[in-house]
Amino acid sequence: MTTILVADDEAPIRELVGLFLRNEGYRVIEAADGKEALERYAAEPVDLVVLDIMMPVIDGWTLVKELRSADPSLPLLMLTARGETWEKVKGFELGADDYLTKPFDPLELLARVKSLLKRRNIAATQTIRLGSVVLDRQTYKVMRGEETMSLPLKEFELLCKLAESPGQVFTRDQLIDRIWGMDYEGDYRTVDVHIKRLRERFASVDDFGIETVRGLGYRLEVRA
Repeated sequence: MTTILVADDEAPIRELVGLFLRNEGYRVIEAADGKEALERYAAEPVDLVVLDIMMPVIDGWTLVKELRSADPSLPLLMLTARGETWEKVKGFELGADDYLTKPFDPLELLARVKSLLKRRNIAATQTIRLGSVVLDRQTYKVMRGEETMSLPLKEFELLCKLAESPGQVFTRDQLIDRIWGMDYEGDYRTVDVHIKRLRERFASVDDFGIETVRGLGYRLEVRA
């Protein structure tokens, strides 16, 4: 059974989130602060974490950083009382996958949870399908029907990273860290140039597109 950890210092929020998740068949464990969340995470397997940013003892920012360090593929959904752009950017840069601003619609929460779990399942496979386009991470080939395309390594890795999580926004810092490494000394233009090249290569493909999210970064949207 899929296990979801809900970390929030407000008991009514934990109860509300837990109620809707359990009704969908998920197993839910709860934590009242970041420290307890890390303890619960260490004690048993967790498939996804829903976490509040403003928590005592260990706040959500630190929790995101610690969880992402422990498991790069663990889906992390932030809950925040404010919807300011800098908070979203900071959360994404630390490793969060998505966010919801309080108060939120529980049905939207469920939709985002299901989407994040689906993304993780896609990321665990050797191939990624974007409509009629297939990315093969074993051969580093891109296939569309009978056509096979070879991409430069960094372009392929960048496309795969975006395609693992359709709809998820990645900041330029995140993409540099995950594709070029934290020690890379280049600047944001490297990401922009590679995105431009990918857009040009797949300009005639209607199955997906790479969108610019102003003030945040890039995301891949599947159209088919």
